[in-house]
Amino acid sequence: MPTRESDDYVRGKSIALRDVTKSYHTPTGTKSVLKGISFEVGKGEKIAVLGRNGAGKSTLVKLIGGVENPTSGVIYRGITMSWPIAFSGGFEAAMTGLDNIRFIARLYNRPIKETIEEVDDFAELGKQLLLPVKAYSSGMRARLAFALTLSIDFDCYLVDEVISVGDQRFQRKSHDALFVKRRDSAMILVSHDMSIIRAYCDKALVLKDGHGKVFQDLELALDIYSGL
Repeated sequence: MPTRESDDYVRGKSIALRDVTKSYHTPTGTKSVLKGISFEVGKGEKIAVLGRNGAGKSTLVKLIGGVENPTSGVIYRGITMSWPIAFSGGFEAAMTGLDNIRFIARLYNRPIKETIEEVDDFAELGKQLLLPVKAYSSGMRARLAFALTLSIDFDCYLVDEVISVGDQRFQRKSHDALFVKRRDSAMILVSHDMSIIRAYCDKALVLKDGHGKVFQDLELALDIYSGL
């Protein structure tokens, strides 16, 4: 008999991971970063991903976003989902920022002129948009990637410490655009900012030694994380 989770996926209501493992081949042998991760995020839900450095948080975000493929297991994507916010690996470095915006707008069937105006206004890169992306600093790339992500209406946003991008004013603008204006969107959030997690997340996935467990009790998850 189908599970509730699989029923929800068929109806287009969730993102679900089923026994997802990710391993890499290294000079010293195979390294398993994630081992049998399973969880689900439905429309409007926000889950925090907690774990110490090296626990596999960013790898998990890349797998969910399709930047990398899992070694085994399945990722169901039954709702529209962003690429990892501030991930700039999808840019064509030889193209200008403006041309990258045009490309994404065409890819997602968005009005080109409107998308350029929205991204230009948010990223605040000005004439730098006329330069090849390969000439950008890492901060400039992150601003462009963040602005591009927000120019598309996704059901779920993948967030990997994006609020640390830019100065304090830009961080505040980013916070409002993501958490206030998109309060009804689903979110998978990797952050060390406990105040943001407490304010916006419904549950948490705690990662340790490649394994993960979902806690519906957010405070319990934070207590466990603090003791890792």
